[in-house]
Amino acid sequence: MRKKIPTITRPDPAYAASLQPEEEKNPGREEADREEAVLMPMSMTADVADEDQAPVPSRPSVPSRQPSSETAAEIMTAPTASPRVRRIPATRKIDIRVNALERQEEALIDCGVDPAHVIRAALRRAVKTWQLGPEFVPPSEEQRTRITEWRARTSLAVDANALTSILHAHDPLDVLSKWALIRGQIEPRVWAEIDILLDEIAARAAAPQEVSKAPRT
Repeated sequence: MRKKIPTITRPDPAYAASLQPEEEKNPGREEADREEAVLMPMSMTADVADEDQAPVPSRPSVPSRQPSSETAAEIMTAPTASPRVRRIPATRKIDIRVNALERQEEALIDCGVDPAHVIRAALRRAVKTWQLGPEFVPPSEEQRTRITEWRARTSLAVDANALTSILHAHDPLDVLSKWALIRGQIEPRVWAEIDILLDEIAARAAAPQEVSKAPRT
């Protein structure tokens, strides 16, 4: 019958000490072992305590201040802001032919200036500040001069929207010439300027004569 080997159920310090080889005593080693023995329980205790404690919640990060929508809009639009561009209205060129009236023939011949030059100057003055109106004005029935050499010809840029309004109201089929549609607004102004120029020329011609007739002192 075999002998049962006893089972060691707990550590035997005496038996464990007999199995360790004897080492030379080292004062420095013994001092380090004592320090390790003192420090080890503290570190282990600290680790266990840290594991038992609930994790400290991290401090929520403060969101950076975002610019308001109005400020963002100003920042976006400021660099791209451009000065306002003045919109030029659409225009359409029309050939015009203007002459003087029959009643103005004698004064034009006697004024001492080429009548064609007077009529062209009157036309420039008449259209300098004139704007085409949207209402149709029928041509005047006054008798025009038959001297065609005096006629002033040029092209004039008129407002396209006003001209379209006249076309729709008076010439929807677009069969008349554009000059026939606007001459009622221009010719009376030219004739008025011719009268003004004739008076100015006559006044200038009379001024030297009055000076020469003045009595000498």
